[in-house]
Amino acid sequence: MAAAAPAADGVPGRGPPGEVIHLNVGGKRFSTSRQTLTWIPDSFFSSLLSGRISTLKDETGAIFIDRDPTVFAPILNFLRTKELDPRGIHGSSLLHEAQFYGLTPLVRRLQLREELDRSSCGNVLFNGYLPPPVFPVKRRNRHSLVGPQQGGGRPAPVRRSNTMPPNLGNAGLLGRMLDEKAPPSPSGLPEEPGMVRLVCGHHNWIAVAYTQFLVCYRLKEASGWQLVFSSPRLDWPIERLALTARVLSGALGEHDKMVAAATGSEILLWALQAEGGGSEIGVFHLGVPVEALFFVGNQLIATSHTGRIGVWNAVTKHWQVQEVQPITSYDAAGSFLLLGCNNGSIYYVDVQKFPLRMKDNDLLVSELYRDPAEDGVTALSVYLTPKTSDSGNWIEIAYGTSSGGVRVIVQHPETVGSGPQLFQTFTVHRSPVTKIMLSEKHLISVCADNNHVRTWSVTRFRGMISTQPGSTPLASFKILALESADGHGGCSAGNDIGPYGERDDQQVFIQKVVPNASQLFVRLSSTGQRVCSVRSVDGSPTTAFTVLECEGSRRLGSRPRRYLLTGQANGSLAMWDLTTAMVGLGQAPAGGLTEEELLEQLEQCELAPLASFRGAPPSPSPRTSLTSLHSAFSSASLSSRRGSPSPPQAEARRRWGGSFVERCQELVRSGPEPRRPPTPAPRPSAGLGAPLAPPKMKLTETSF
Repeated sequence: MAAAAPAADGVPGRGPPGEVIHLNVGGKRFSTSRQTLTWIPDSFFSSLLSGRISTLKDETGAIFIDRDPTVFAPILNFLRTKELDPRGIHGSSLLHEAQFYGLTPLVRRLQLREELDRSSCGNVLFNGYLPPPVFPVKRRNRHSLVGPQQGGGRPAPVRRSNTMPPNLGNAGLLGRMLDEKAPPSPSGLPEEPGMVRLVCGHHNWIAVAYTQFLVCYRLKEASGWQLVFSSPRLDWPIERLALTARVLSGALGEHDKMVAAATGSEILLWALQAEGGGSEIGVFHLGVPVEALFFVGNQLIATSHTGRIGVWNAVTKHWQVQEVQPITSYDAAGSFLLLGCNNGSIYYVDVQKFPLRMKDNDLLVSELYRDPAEDGVTALSVYLTPKTSDSGNWIEIAYGTSSGGVRVIVQHPETVGSGPQLFQTFTVHRSPVTKIMLSEKHLISVCADNNHVRTWSVTRFRGMISTQPGSTPLASFKILALESADGHGGCSAGNDIGPYGERDDQQVFIQKVVPNASQLFVRLSSTGQRVCSVRSVDGSPTTAFTVLECEGSRRLGSRPRRYLLTGQANGSLAMWDLTTAMVGLGQAPAGGLTEEELLEQLEQCELAPLASFRGAPPSPSPRTSLTSLHSAFSSASLSSRRGSPSPPQAEARRRWGGSFVERCQELVRSGPEPRRPPTPAPRPSAGLGAPLAPPKMKLTETSF
């Protein structure tokens, strides 16, 4: 053959333009001329045929290129004709290969097609964009309203309860396989002070927390979202954020709208004015790290796993700190605050009767119920049924335990003295329950096994939960989220998966697969079905998100709207219309991520093997390439279609059941594949949004 003449030294060398070159691309043979391959200067092929890149020959003497032969065919056709037939071509994968081969004319043409198909204004759900605010000046004066009102005694040591480990809500094995996060900066603050750390909303108000300051926006009917408050620059990074925006011109005057920020044990509270501006109310100290910060009516509540609770009342302007049992969960219903503790008890505080009991000057903390097995109550959800009589509402409480159990207890208003009665028990989780939600139509629980979700349909009679026929199993799926232990920039509170929404409506989960992802998946909390997916319009990673239920305008026929708010690493805030997405739910693909979409997300990070996994020896390489996983899955799929799986993968299926997660574990244990000669792998452009290829097979164990 013509190309085999200089095979002795392994370099093709230069030859006449009409010389026939034989190629073996991924096992498929191609033949073309030297002139066809080299008419684009400084490409992969011109470097290959000039000897600047070493070549590998197969048994016939053809030049072997370890790339996808399916995508190479249209590339070779473009080199022959200088024309591109768009039919049957997947744009993103073709662009990736064209960038690898260095074919500049083809890359520019494909990027133009991407620009024509995609818009920087986002999809139809994109509803608004707020640019980063101006970085404020530092706060000068610091004062505290706590003084002698703070609870006495030495602060309790900072510790977690035994039934709720610190990283209970994070992804399990796959989460621990992530690389260790980068060391903090010398100042102790995150490296990105301008990124959005937390987002929360209430009625038509939004609070956005950055590293050392926060801003508040208000939705006005005619002018849209307006910046109404910006805090001074603080001395510490914000870790918790809470907002309350009650009705305009309420009984409390300027304290109808408040925003609070916390870090460590310190809480800073501001009062907001409807027309703009705000004033600092004070600085409060809990004495131990604040792990939950929220409002119940006008009361600001701060809790810690150590068992300490702090309450500030807007009417009496009184701050009270009290010791309770170690707190592992909480929920609020009306004026009642319920606390789940590690001793299996559920306590309640009637904040409407705040501040104190007269006999001992303590908060009104009373034990409501104790778990029969005395397992720690790690998740809590309270549902108040519609008022059906003068006696009041049914109180329905669902809670999850450290052993994985899910229980539902109910209390009729006429039987207050007897306490809640155990209604139903589910034992379908083997890991601690991290979230639970009881709504009008569904019971939803999430456990620590990579956010495994179990859902049931709730049967009701006249608005009250019914024993006939009882709850029926509905769905089982996972909201896979490979978030690091402390989240992006050291804060995980801004990436809570949910569920979000009113309890008398369909609720949703928000899924961000990898920490630096710019794409979010919105899924129904009841079935896991995908509602929509959104991607940041500026291409920056999404660092925080939440769902806001906005009130309708005063116009006739206007209804409340549901928005997804996403904060970006560059400090901007985007809004997405979930109400429109819910209306077009039937047009969305069912389920969560396909395997191709999951692999595309995982390409943004690397998985580190676990040396201690089931006693496996440490891998010689600290990382396992996702490209290896992708190729292994592709070969496994191809072998299964041919009916002859390879022995290692057949062994993995026999031992691990063939699920995607378990195959990841097996591949990590077996170590990386033998290294091939390094080839330049260009980074995909930020505008690529589609999967690399159509889904090859559905996931077997669950829908991610």
